[in-house]
Amino acid sequence: MLNWAQQFNIFCFLDNHQYHHTSSTVECLLAVGSIRQLQAPRGEGLNSMESFLSLEDEWVFGHLGYDLKNEIENLSSSNEDYVQFPDIFLFVPEVVILLREENISIGDFNNEADLICKQILNSSSSIRPSPVSATIKSRFTREEYVDIIKKLKDHILKGDFYEINFCQEFYDNNIIIDPLSTFVSLGKMSPNPYGAFYRLNDQYLLCESPERYLKKTQNHIFSQPIKGTWSRDLEDEVRDNENKMSLKQNQKERSENVMVVDLVRNDLSKICEEGTVEVVELFGVYTFPQVHQLISTVKGILLEEIKPVDIIRATFPMGSMTGAPKKRVMEAIEQYERTKRGIFSGAVGYFTPDGDFDFNVVIRSILYNSASKYLSYQAGSGITFYCDAEKEYEECLLKVEVIKKVLTN
Repeated sequence: MLNWAQQFNIFCFLDNHQYHHTSSTVECLLAVGSIRQLQAPRGEGLNSMESFLSLEDEWVFGHLGYDLKNEIENLSSSNEDYVQFPDIFLFVPEVVILLREENISIGDFNNEADLICKQILNSSSSIRPSPVSATIKSRFTREEYVDIIKKLKDHILKGDFYEINFCQEFYDNNIIIDPLSTFVSLGKMSPNPYGAFYRLNDQYLLCESPERYLKKTQNHIFSQPIKGTWSRDLEDEVRDNENKMSLKQNQKERSENVMVVDLVRNDLSKICEEGTVEVVELFGVYTFPQVHQLISTVKGILLEEIKPVDIIRATFPMGSMTGAPKKRVMEAIEQYERTKRGIFSGAVGYFTPDGDFDFNVVIRSILYNSASKYLSYQAGSGITFYCDAEKEYEECLLKVEVIKKVLTN
């Protein structure tokens, strides 16, 4: 399918890698081409989104960039953006392919499903690995990172905020890669339940995210924030299980998780019926190829007449990628980080024809601009007053270790 999809300048491929604990309804979704699209001027994204979705009863795919925050709060973004994804992009695809374990469905505007199936089968040659040899640089030295964490802890001590997700960027500003083979290599080494291969002309997202932002099914909404990370021991099953228990019992990781759960509960309470917001799982330990994670699940029943844009305004950006209180930490993120997040810590996903939706959190991802040859990936962690700056730096490296391996052979 992906070989066939590459003929299109716009496509979105979503893959749950056969994880069965994520309430997914399909194994893979592929949307290609664009019948209609929304790419709003900066500052008008959410209003334009509301108008765009009100006219559609088709599948809609696309992304929400982190800097939509400026339309939700009185905020700004002045750091450099080298990858250049727009703040928002939505499109009605020419073709939608749903792949389930037992069948495949193809829908298109020209009623040529049989022809499309033949074209896909004829293009199904294996994807050969394309060696990558990136020269990865960082926006921060270890010493600079540690110094900033000290400043953030001073803010916490003064009461400015009590947790902040601080991110750093790694990059190569002169590299040519084959996005498809790089995405396949990343997926083989680190499959995660919210994988996405997304192209918007010259911009590519190669994403293997473990985190869901929001899912809406009829009048039910739920979020699954991640806070809490522990390394795997792939050589020793006993020690790996011990690591899981260490994560489950670690007070620092649990306190981070509780903070973001409270933030999500507060966000959902703005758009849900009174008394319906509840935590259905707290401190769930989930295992992924390189790390164990603490994931909690919060759900609620939506108020009548709530529109998708109302849900986005109430909950975006997601608390796991900001901190609390949300507005103040986003000001600090802008002050101390050195590049725009762009699509990183935003969301990619889809709206169904009947108004449901599902979006991930864009983390564990490679961003690539093929025109400027700029490649970027970012990583962050939750900073609290009692955190250890050196350990937080190592956690960032752990989260993107596989990405670095893919990019440096």
